[in-house]
Amino acid sequence: MQGCLPMHGDSGPLSMESANKKTVLDRAIGKFERVVVVSLIIMMMGVVALSTLELGWIIVKDIITPPIILLGLDELHEIFGVFLLVLIGIELLETVKGYLKDNVVHVEIVLEVALIAIARKVILLDLSKYDGLSILAVAAIIIALAGAFYVQRRAR
Repeated sequence: MQGCLPMHGDSGPLSMESANKKTVLDRAIGKFERVVVVSLIIMMMGVVALSTLELGWIIVKDIITPPIILLGLDELHEIFGVFLLVLIGIELLETVKGYLKDNVVHVEIVLEVALIAIARKVILLDLSKYDGLSILAVAAIIIALAGAFYVQRRAR
């Protein structure tokens, strides 16, 4: 029959109807995904902007409190922690933007986000609060992420 798309060996008129329903469903799902992804991008932009303002406020507050301009270790830890959170937000925004553009999650960006997140954890880690096994687990995560990043880069 002319004009029909066969489905699993069927060449009747139902095949064309099934194909059209699938196409309509695919388009509806695609539009829904696009709305969700654009919403995520807008929300992430807001979160990154607010986090950046928060970082600026923390820096200004820490600089103007006595002793002026000098930052203590606790203040530096707080600043670096928020700074890395902003970087994680920017990388997540890049991931979602890449998905919107190419409809593909880019592994390299996801690995970068994970590496920044674990770097933040290591920077803020208070070794006195964790046992040796937990520290080894963090080290294993770092090695696994670095290995995955290296393999992914070599494959490119």
